[in-house]
Amino acid sequence: MPLPPVDLLSWAMQALSAKPDQAATLHPLAGDASQRRYFRLRTRDHCYIAVDSPPASQKNREFLAVRACLEAGGVRVPALLAADLEQGYLLLEDLGDGLLLDRLTADSADSWYRQALALQQRMAGLPAEAVALPAYDARLLGEELARFPEWFLGALLGLALSDDERAALAELDRLLVANALAQPRVLVHRDFHSRNLMCMADGQLAVIDFQDAVFGPATYDAVSLLKDCYVRWPRDRVAGWALGYRDALAASGHLPALDDATFLRWFDWMGLQRHLKVLGTFARLALRDGKTDYLQDLPRVLEYVQEVFALYAGQHPALDAIAGWFDQRVLPVIHRQSWSRV
Repeated sequence: MPLPPVDLLSWAMQALSAKPDQAATLHPLAGDASQRRYFRLRTRDHCYIAVDSPPASQKNREFLAVRACLEAGGVRVPALLAADLEQGYLLLEDLGDGLLLDRLTADSADSWYRQALALQQRMAGLPAEAVALPAYDARLLGEELARFPEWFLGALLGLALSDDERAALAELDRLLVANALAQPRVLVHRDFHSRNLMCMADGQLAVIDFQDAVFGPATYDAVSLLKDCYVRWPRDRVAGWALGYRDALAASGHLPALDDATFLRWFDWMGLQRHLKVLGTFARLALRDGKTDYLQDLPRVLEYVQEVFALYAGQHPALDAIAGWFDQRVLPVIHRQSWSRV
């Protein structure tokens, strides 16, 4: 576990206007995929979250801006107690340890996802001018997709791609980017999943880790939640939840009337974009940053990818070309990996 910066505790106590307290301690918490480090600050009477978020690499201003926007829009987020942008220190409300991931069961999932999708609908209703956010545009979508051949296929699996293979992947990328850009734009958290939703004592869900928010495709956050990289549900339940979300967005005026097949294609192809990105991102986290635990989640992500290939077989040549190539060229190499269960 990481040690806190030597002055984080004194800064936090000063921010709380508290006298030096020999009982005050910082305890490291499990980190995330970034360079931010989280510590629970315990005093005699209260607990807080102190964050060491290096300003050179982390989106601290964005975090503060999105936090304020979500809070004003009625979304439960950690209260901000203090911030020092120069040092990259934040002091936040302690929301506890109740990750949604740990509360999900086959019986409880409907209730939790109903509440989580209601939060997404509230976020979708926030006006674009409420906070200055980048667009989830073709450049950003393409950059994410490029992680798949570079980090997953090349760096992790050791595959050297031919020009024809790269051309086929480029065709798929164009299809997935076009699918994303065809959708109405809303505020997108970008990692709205069970490890970034906290179950509060009053039964509410709170949202964390929102500094990468953008304005982008209306299905993206629903994909993050319902096709979660850390928990997987049967297809019929996922489709039912997704279509219920479609109905809610349409009723609130954030989505045009769409038949089931069209909306699910938007949703599933958006999911394919996300999961190809995640394969590359998790490989990069393992190889570049030494966060090898992410390799254990790759099989679940690969199952999502293969599911889309099967669901849409025969519906688009770019998908079919990559699906066949994936089975013949990529899967045999995956099967030889120590982390593979695909």
